[in-house]
Amino acid sequence: MSKRRSDRRTGFTLVEVLVALAIISIALLAALRAAGQGTNSVDNLRSRLLAGWVAENRLAEHRSRGDWIALGIQRGSARQAGLEFTWREEVTATPSPSFRRIDVFVSPAPDASSSAARLTGFLTAPEGLR
Repeated sequence: MSKRRSDRRTGFTLVEVLVALAIISIALLAALRAAGQGTNSVDNLRSRLLAGWVAENRLAEHRSRGDWIALGIQRGSARQAGLEFTWREEVTATPSPSFRRIDVFVSPAPDASSSAARLTGFLTAPEGLR
């Protein structure tokens, strides 16, 4: 009996290996891009959260001091968690003379044109003005 030896080798060809590497590299690039976008979203959400806190702090300060703010627009800046924010308060009259509406707009300091947070509240007149 003669045994035949097969000279064929089994395994992957170079083309198959290159195709597999191309598929893996595309998948890794997509994962890297998704991770990068997630990081940008987290930074944006953090900035918006801190801007909301700045707006809440402005209203809380007015309420705790019992301020009766003049009608008009006031501007200023505040620092929250190491970031600088600019705020704008628009104080308007209401149908009831005992109340004033205050709209607080907060944006990151370098870009004061876009608002990261907006909060509306009402202030009551001090006892002597009612």
